[in-house]
Amino acid sequence: MQKRSSWLTIPDDSDFSLGNLPYGIFSRPQGVPGVGVAIGEYVIDLAMAYQKGLFADYPLAKNVFQSAVLNDFIAIGPSYWSFIRKVLQDQLCDRSSRLAQWASVLLVKQELVRLHLPLRIGNYTDFYSSREHAIQVGRLFRPERPLMPNWEHLPVAYHGRASSVVVSNTPIYRPRGQVCPHPSEGPVMQPTQELDYELELAFVVGKDSPLGAPVPVERAEEYMFGALLFNDWSARDLQRWEYQPLGPFTSKNFASTVSPWVVTMEALSACRTPAPVQSPLPLPYLTQAKRLGFDIHLFLSIQPSDEQAYPVAHTNASFLYWTVSQQVAHHTISGCNLQIGDLLATGTISGPEPGMEGCLLEATKGGTRAVPLRDGLVRRYLEDGDRVVFTGYFQGTEGRVGFGTAEGEVHPPFQLP
Repeated sequence: MQKRSSWLTIPDDSDFSLGNLPYGIFSRPQGVPGVGVAIGEYVIDLAMAYQKGLFADYPLAKNVFQSAVLNDFIAIGPSYWSFIRKVLQDQLCDRSSRLAQWASVLLVKQELVRLHLPLRIGNYTDFYSSREHAIQVGRLFRPERPLMPNWEHLPVAYHGRASSVVVSNTPIYRPRGQVCPHPSEGPVMQPTQELDYELELAFVVGKDSPLGAPVPVERAEEYMFGALLFNDWSARDLQRWEYQPLGPFTSKNFASTVSPWVVTMEALSACRTPAPVQSPLPLPYLTQAKRLGFDIHLFLSIQPSDEQAYPVAHTNASFLYWTVSQQVAHHTISGCNLQIGDLLATGTISGPEPGMEGCLLEATKGGTRAVPLRDGLVRRYLEDGDRVVFTGYFQGTEGRVGFGTAEGEVHPPFQLP
């Protein structure tokens, strides 16, 4: 497809090209939150665009863009999502369009707006879908059998805490909890000394599923709206003490960071790629005729206080062993229902080579070796003042398609009452 040009200047290195147009929630100074679309260095104010008649060919009973979350817009369905996307693309390429005529009112510089959590998140599930990550972590604890017997037969997951999912640039406070460094002496309560990040994607549910009705794997993507970058902050020393037999709890429930822009499944269709071959074949309800992943480059860096950001890892979403369709099919096979705005996170995304580790637990071999940032500056785990920055993108035919950033700065723990 020939690349179209826009009357609006869009930098070549912008995540927000004509091929992207992700949705988010923003507010102007002294304004109220509403739905926007990112394009280049700007945000398109969709509530105002609706008022100016840009979407008059598809009238609605109410202006769903006058909302502090995307849920009402998502609920209208994929035909309307595609309609809005096409209208914006067409008008951005037409200098005589209504969007161009009202540009001074409808476009606002991103640097002037505040970005908000884009969704009302009812539930959040975190999967464990990277085989490389599962093996590398498993070797730290079970070198003779790094993968558990179930791992190659189902997408392992746990139910996370939705209330502590926060938007990028929200401070992250070092959690306290029980740790047991010396089993013979019993546990103590203290701030975590092993704070870590996990580089993930999270897929946004775009359609409710009925309670009791499994979603077929071949129809699972019909229930997806888009994806964000996701940081599942983790306290490894708390996790080590608490995770048996029911899995992580306070070691992960204190915060998860998402990028503010949701890249739609329609935009992501340009980066589909064959998923890794599965052996053994899973059960029929998880078997797909054509398994596709996403060729998305993912990067993470650590920026210590008063320092520049230092690249730590570069991996790719294409390494994920379990697809989002398989995640949905397994999640609902029991009859569990999905709700609009739910998040399904992939789990840590790691690759097979050094420098592709999606968390410090892997990169430091359980804290036994340091990761160099620069000469004389290393990390085993995160320190107060460290800022962790995730980015991700792919290069499409109509420009770069990315998520912006998912970043958070580590702060000391709250004082106990």
